[in-house]
Amino acid sequence: MQKTIIIAVAIVLGVALAVTVGKVGQVKTVTVAEVGTNPQFFTGTITLTGVMAGISPYDKGVIGLMDTKESQCKNGCEKIYIPVKYPAAPPKVGDEIDATGKFAKYSQGYMFIAEKLKVVKHAKVGS
Repeated sequence: MQKTIIIAVAIVLGVALAVTVGKVGQVKTVTVAEVGTNPQFFTGTITLTGVMAGISPYDKGVIGLMDTKESQCKNGCEKIYIPVKYPAAPPKVGDEIDATGKFAKYSQGYMFIAEKLKVVKHAKVGS
C-alpha cells in the first residue's frame, strides 16, 4: 500500500515538473484591451498584440498600438493607445502586430519597449 502511494506521488510530481518545464521560456501574450490603462501590472517580457494606429509626431521610433477589436469600432469607441518603441522600420497603419518586450516607466507614463516586432496581418482600420 505504501509503495503504491509513493509511486502515485512520484507520478504526480513528474507530471507537474513536466508541465512547469514545458512553460519555461514561453512569453505571455496579451492584448491592448487586457493591458488597458494598467500597464504597471504587466512585468517581465510579454507579447503585446494589437493594430498599428499611427507614428508619434515627436519620436518616429514610437508607434501607437490599439486593440484589434477596437480597430473595427465605428462609434462609441474606447480607443486605448499604447505607445510602443520598436526596433526596426515601422509597420503600416492597420497592420496587426505582435510586439515582444517589456513595459518601462517614464515620468509621462509607461511605454512598451519592443525587442521584436512581427506583422501578423493587415487589418482594415474602422473610422
